[in-house]
Amino acid sequence: MNLNSLKPAEGSVHRAGKIVGRGQGTGKGGTATRGHKGAKSRSGYSKKIGFEGGQMPLQRRVPKFGFTNINRKEYAGINLDKLQLLVDNGIVKDAVNLEVLIQTRLARKSDLVKILGGGELKTSLKISAHKFTATAKAAIEAAGGEAISL
Repeated sequence: MNLNSLKPAEGSVHRAGKIVGRGQGTGKGGTATRGHKGAKSRSGYSKKIGFEGGQMPLQRRVPKFGFTNINRKEYAGINLDKLQLLVDNGIVKDAVNLEVLIQTRLARKSDLVKILGGGELKTSLKISAHKFTATAKAAIEAAGGEAISL
């Protein structure tokens, strides 16, 4: 063992990154590695989201148009042929409600359900949903079923 080969035990020395702004002799004094002038050299600087160095930001360059209704209600649409498929597979016998639609993953728990008139329904079903299109309601009643709005 020599004095020149002594080292502290592994994991015993912790260096918390570089130390700046402690005089010229350290090599990191003066500007404290921030460079000269400009916003980034100042204290309290924080870049705003979307800031592009004074260039017109993208979100202001892109044209805006149209209108978004904040009160819009989204419905999960389910066609009649999907319901007929449930009957053909023996999952449903006479009634279709939200629980059945959630179990068969045609809708989620939080969804509002709208029955659409796509396809044809051959079986008499008692269907409960939030909304029905006019063609779907007519097709359900023509097949001898019942459309119940929740």
